[in-house]
Amino acid sequence: MSLIATDGLTKRYPGGVTALDGLTVEIEPGIVGLVGSNGAGKSTLLKILLGLLDSTSGSATVFDKDVRTHGIEIRELVGYMPEHDCLPPDMSATDVVSHLALISGLPRTAARERTAEVLRHVGLYEERYRAIGGYSTGMKQRVKLAQALVHDPRLLLLDEPTNGLDPAGRDEMLELIRRTGHEFGIAVIVASHLLGEIERVCDHLVAIEGGRLLRSAPLGSFTERTGTLAVEVEDGRDALAARLVARGLRVAIDGSAVLVDLVDEAPFDIVRDLVVELDVPLVRMEQRRHRLEDLFRDAPAGVPVVVNPADAPEEVAP
Repeated sequence: MSLIATDGLTKRYPGGVTALDGLTVEIEPGIVGLVGSNGAGKSTLLKILLGLLDSTSGSATVFDKDVRTHGIEIRELVGYMPEHDCLPPDMSATDVVSHLALISGLPRTAARERTAEVLRHVGLYEERYRAIGGYSTGMKQRVKLAQALVHDPRLLLLDEPTNGLDPAGRDEMLELIRRTGHEFGIAVIVASHLLGEIERVCDHLVAIEGGRLLRSAPLGSFTERTGTLAVEVEDGRDALAARLVARGLRVAIDGSAVLVDLVDEAPFDIVRDLVVELDVPLVRMEQRRHRLEDLFRDAPAGVPVVVNPADAPEEVAP
């Protein structure tokens, strides 16, 4: 049983705006990053999965339950942390979280106990009786996480959970998410446009852009080694590149680095020997890895998109 599955999921809004465009993906349990730029369709997808928004076409299931016909059952199993501020300022964290626990079906005593537990988990136990209007942004985000956890869900949907937080607050929230997923064994979907945050807490990544799936794979596969050796020297970059070409290697220039195609292990020894022959100071020599940013720099047809023309690798002619 897959955690989430969509097939040709499409959502068009009035005015011709397409939020999701034939999205087909399967997501397994774990801490999963749903990454894409603002407007990529992340929030729309989460709301459709919750049964709060109807799709235009296609289908989606959560725990093998159809979102169109089993919305209430799905919401019983899912905790949702919305992106925008939605907390009443005149109520305390205890009031809000316990009220939502009651709405979720917990008996009154159990609701009070669970509320205390989750507020302790998110670090708000000492502040639980203060009015939310006096809370910082970070504290409000913690209340939103607490209410998503209070009914002991099997899945958490977190929409931009670090919105508005300073660096320290982001670190704390990401650690909370990591602990929640690993220590409690809850599946987590983290929707974010910040790639660095996804890399820190997630073990699987689903990348979408323009409502379409770019890639769904374990995070490690996005940052695996490439077939390129990057060599940086203090002086003599062009001379080194020319000598490498003369040795039959395919070379490109990328800023201060010389990029060498790796067809086997031989280029490592060739570079070493040439650096010694030319007597140029070697700054670094390493096999490059893919970066998450590269995924979003590629056009849908696979044609590289240069964000800054000055950053484009310059081919060295043989």
